[in-house]
Amino acid sequence: MRFLTAGESHGPQLTGIVEGLPSQLPLSLEDINPWLKKRQGGYGRGRRMIIETDSVEFASGVRAGRTTGAPLTLVIQNTDYRNWTEIMNPAPGGEPRKKALTAARPGHADLSGGIKYAHKDLRDVLERASARETAMRVAVGAIAHKLLSFFGVQSVAYVAGMAGVWSPQPFDWSLVEQVEASPVRMTDLQTEAEVIRRIDAAKAAGDTLGGIIEARFRGVVPGLGSQMHWDQKLDGRIAQMAMSIPAIKGVEIGTGFDNAMKPGSEVHDAIYWDEARGYYRQTNRAGGTEGGMSTGEELVVRAALKPIATLMKPLPTVDVVTHAAADAARERSDTTAVPAASVILEALVGIVLAQVYLEKFGGDTLDELVERVERYKARVLAY
Repeated sequence: MRFLTAGESHGPQLTGIVEGLPSQLPLSLEDINPWLKKRQGGYGRGRRMIIETDSVEFASGVRAGRTTGAPLTLVIQNTDYRNWTEIMNPAPGGEPRKKALTAARPGHADLSGGIKYAHKDLRDVLERASARETAMRVAVGAIAHKLLSFFGVQSVAYVAGMAGVWSPQPFDWSLVEQVEASPVRMTDLQTEAEVIRRIDAAKAAGDTLGGIIEARFRGVVPGLGSQMHWDQKLDGRIAQMAMSIPAIKGVEIGTGFDNAMKPGSEVHDAIYWDEARGYYRQTNRAGGTEGGMSTGEELVVRAALKPIATLMKPLPTVDVVTHAAADAARERSDTTAVPAASVILEALVGIVLAQVYLEKFGGDTLDELVERVERYKARVLAY
């Protein structure tokens, strides 16, 4: 399964094409739009989340509520485009450009992209660099999760810590409803209240906040990925996908960073077996992968999201046209997008899992896939 996205933050629409889905997968807009709503939510988001409600359209690949096996085309309209039609007009002319951005923002793609592509109006960089692009990837991720549900895979995403505050409540699957109801997707109500207070203070100060997000998947079969080639390793593919989310600056599987500072006797997960469960672990410090493959234990992916680069009290920078000192440009932005980023991480790791399931089990139809997965599960239990 592969996919491609296109579109700019203030262009007319985002477009996605997904190739390689099996036929006969039940699929409706209701499978995708709730994911888009969650991505737009979270305390600390900006005005765009108020003026624009994302929803997806099918342009090909789905008929009568099921995939056909053809490439699937998705469209998300940018409602705000009506205010940007002249600015984003693709026709020649339009000089001088309206809303040209020349004061590069520290921490953003502006300067590096301007140098790379020879743009002096950095809007030609930021429009595609914007996290707006993740709306379409979340839509693709929602489809991946629909497919995974037929294999018995469940997932959740939450915020482990943000704004300098860690949740003291370890995650448990009984807390899923609490996470989904939380405006900052945290497991602890007291921590949630303190984080909200700090978001309000950061907004008043014209500042932004980052945090640590986590996605978990259970029901994953062992043996997905491969130890044979570097680009087939499951943890490597997950890390690449996670790092592709704008503002993510670090990724770990399980307790990866803590493990690096401990002796092996305190790190590796001892192996046990019984007739009912087959092979299992009593700990999961490896986070569900060993040797580039899934172990069958819960997959745990954690990522660090830096504060958003657009500050309402901007940092010093340089104007790329005049080379004069300037204040960094200010675009409409969020105080924080950490809760939303957790949803994005969950969606995108789901894409990787759907890909490796399809690679291992193959099949042109959903029934073929499910049959092969169930047969493999029986073989794993008997191993």
